[in-house]
Amino acid sequence: MNSAGRGRLKLAALGALFLLPVALAWLAYVTGWTPGTRANYGELVAPQLLAVAPFEGLRGKWVLVQFDAAACDAGCEGKLYLMRQVRRAQGENQRRVERLWIVTDAARPAPRLLEAIEGTRVVPLADAALPARFPGNAAAHVYLVDPLGNLMMRFPRDPDPARVIRDLERLLRYSGSG
Repeated sequence: MNSAGRGRLKLAALGALFLLPVALAWLAYVTGWTPGTRANYGELVAPQLLAVAPFEGLRGKWVLVQFDAAACDAGCEGKLYLMRQVRRAQGENQRRVERLWIVTDAARPAPRLLEAIEGTRVVPLADAALPARFPGNAAAHVYLVDPLGNLMMRFPRDPDPARVIRDLERLLRYSGSG
């Protein structure tokens, strides 16, 4: 093969190198292929600023939030326990995470429960429209609010604690705030 033939071969190989990603992207689009897994466990929600009383005082912190009645059934206690353990699992970063229980009725939680969740901020629901700003059934999920006061994520019913911990670790590692 002479030098002109080798030059054309190199040019064709170089062109194929640049066209290959375009061809693969087109093929993925036509076939409807999407990546199989995502990195986060919690469901990202459309961010919205929560500029209301219980959240204003927690600016600068990542906040785990739950809505429940003061009677606190087993599901409620499970969420409170989850929030406590997820925060503790952050080690030295636990100072960057707060827990907030918004009590949805006029009753007061039992003193033994308040002892068990020491450090959790317990506030009464001041605005009846607040739970409607949280997607889905607000009492069924644990939500995450970022340090700027934006609702950003919710975790499924009966979440896997290890996966919630991993999500929060990742957020704390890559976030310079909070």
